[in-house]
Amino acid sequence: MGPGWHGRSLDFPRFGASPWASQPIGSKPLVSMDFRLLVITNMYPSPGRPWVGTFVEQQVTGLQSVGVETKVLYFNRKEEGPFIYYRMGSLISEAIAVFRPHLLHVMYGGVMADRITCRSWSMPVVVTFHGSDLLGENLSGVLRKLLSHYGVQCSWRAAKRAAGVVVVARHLERALPGEVDRGKVRVIPCGIDLERFKPMDRGACRRKLGWEAGSFQVLFPANAGDPVKRPWLARAAVQELKEQGVPAGLHLLKGVPYSDVPIWINGSDALILTSLHEGSPTVVKEALACGVPVVSVDVGDVAERISGIDGCHLAEPEPGDLARKLLEVWRASRRVEGRKAMRALSIQGIAERLKSFYGELLQAPVS
Repeated sequence: MGPGWHGRSLDFPRFGASPWASQPIGSKPLVSMDFRLLVITNMYPSPGRPWVGTFVEQQVTGLQSVGVETKVLYFNRKEEGPFIYYRMGSLISEAIAVFRPHLLHVMYGGVMADRITCRSWSMPVVVTFHGSDLLGENLSGVLRKLLSHYGVQCSWRAAKRAAGVVVVARHLERALPGEVDRGKVRVIPCGIDLERFKPMDRGACRRKLGWEAGSFQVLFPANAGDPVKRPWLARAAVQELKEQGVPAGLHLLKGVPYSDVPIWINGSDALILTSLHEGSPTVVKEALACGVPVVSVDVGDVAERISGIDGCHLAEPEPGDLARKLLEVWRASRRVEGRKAMRALSIQGIAERLKSFYGELLQAPVS
């Protein structure tokens, strides 16, 4: 499952001596020195849901690769329910007593971040916002809308209190309240594993998946039950493409183990994204690293990611224009040169940027 402690029932390992063992919590090491980080999250891969929170797991892997000793405290809201957030204080305190971190990094906003930042900790707290935690969900039922609105309010409070704020895309910084000091905000997208996501033989991938070799295979990387992702729009676009004589198929990237995602991406001719809102969709970056064309509505940071990459297209959020852009990809019938642009977003490169930000916070006075 990865590093750290997972789930509500924590079986703490007893750590041996380390260079920091005698240093008070909250002290300020030199930026060049390594330090300990406790990541707190409500999204992380588990045996039952191995696809959830893989971007958090990858970020942890990247941080460890650049010398940040990192442990994960995972609160499984899906299994424990929302009230786990109101019982997590003692578990965090216990983790701090055992691990003695120099920083806390809360890797999602909402109620969890609000509850953590409302307490006084003797170390800086960083919060990362990913998208819906700041933008809300406006296409759901009444109850979910109310809960979403409450979650956004919680995110605003957490952003005001946190010592440092990370947003994964520029438009999310604009969604922060005006009272949040922009000097403590950094735009740092989630990184991608370039060793895992790289061009592979399309035919071999299709054979593994049982997809027709001669069809135009379109990948939709979202839960079809989430109205924010607008799966109906992707289906309508592909249907219109079929009506123009293209032998197209639409595949939903749902419930796929992370180890198999590169096969799904490389087996596809195009990735389609139709969301109402996004933060910085990791799957777009993974597709580009594999050389797979992206057709997307103008959402999140997609326009920035595909800028200058010939063969990728922005489309209006309507089936006809999406189908026209997919038709261009079908006619071109080639991969795109997206990997070079993604090198700056490797998990190690992003981890270095986070580590630098942590160093700034550790040198600043702890309020």
